[in-house]
Amino acid sequence: MSGYELTPARVRADLKALAAGDEQVAAAAAAVGELRSRRMPPTFASLVRISVGQQLSTRAAASIYARLEKALGGSVTAKALLAATDDSLRESGVSEAKRSHLRDAASAVQGGLDLAGLAHADDAGARAAVESLRGFGPWSADIFLMFALGRADIWPVGDLAVRAGFAAIKGLDARPSPKDLRALGEPYRPRRSVLALLCWQHYLDVSPV
Repeated sequence: MSGYELTPARVRADLKALAAGDEQVAAAAAAVGELRSRRMPPTFASLVRISVGQQLSTRAAASIYARLEKALGGSVTAKALLAATDDSLRESGVSEAKRSHLRDAASAVQGGLDLAGLAHADDAGARAAVESLRGFGPWSADIFLMFALGRADIWPVGDLAVRAGFAAIKGLDARPSPKDLRALGEPYRPRRSVLALLCWQHYLDVSPV
């Protein structure tokens, strides 16, 4: 498999198809308008962004990443991170656990992990490669597959904003559990990445739960 599937044209087409079969999705699509792009390159820097963004607000994560980028001389690479002192990483706001995880990921990349080459792997293979890195679980793999590899049918059930956005769109009383959300997403195959984009944007812009 290769090629970035989540092009703007594909996103618009998939959203139109989703809306055609679901009145609540159609109403949410009308409320949010054009879905924002979240595309990132399949690089070590993107892995770092994903790690930094775990369980943090978008603003907090962006602030930490900007400080880290500055500490690494303006370029977030595996080589630069491995050469950085622990003090400089800590002063950037990166927690002790994440510093350890990022060093492990950097070592894997330096040791031959070809992140760009994952574009040629199927979803299962790409997911396994990301999840093999310590500190990078299913949520991290979902985000990398969606935004760095552009896979069109990823459903990040562990993401709180996706769960909240889905609940708001579908008029649920509470956020579904990851297990329940997985089942609720089944009817939307093979366009679940665009549904996730809609959930994120609805949560951020319209009616957070």
